[in-house]
Amino acid sequence: MIHVIIKETSGRISAFEMSGHADFAEHGQDLVCAGASAVSFGAVNAIMELTGIEPHIEQSESGYLQVGFPDDLDEKTDGQVQLLVRSMIVSLKTIEQDYGEYINITFTA
Repeated sequence: MIHVIIKETSGRISAFEMSGHADFAEHGQDLVCAGASAVSFGAVNAIMELTGIEPHIEQSESGYLQVGFPDDLDEKTDGQVQLLVRSMIVSLKTIEQDYGEYINITFTA
């Protein structure tokens, strides 16, 4: 199962973490993993390209991705980052609605 943990404090998302594998299908055929990966990496790439920030990123080939956003962003840039990361969450929730036994999203403070 893919586990997505969204760290949100006072309405601001400061980080997210993804780990695990969906095991929906064999490697290379797993639509749930491919979808979740495309959504998360696309969002991180969009954040970097469109806002110019460099989030803290940790990843491994085993399916782990952790992304943290700076706390000291100006209001406009932080608003852009929040919009993009929330868009990612909407897409991941859409995957979760159809494939809930393969992906789980939780929020933590």
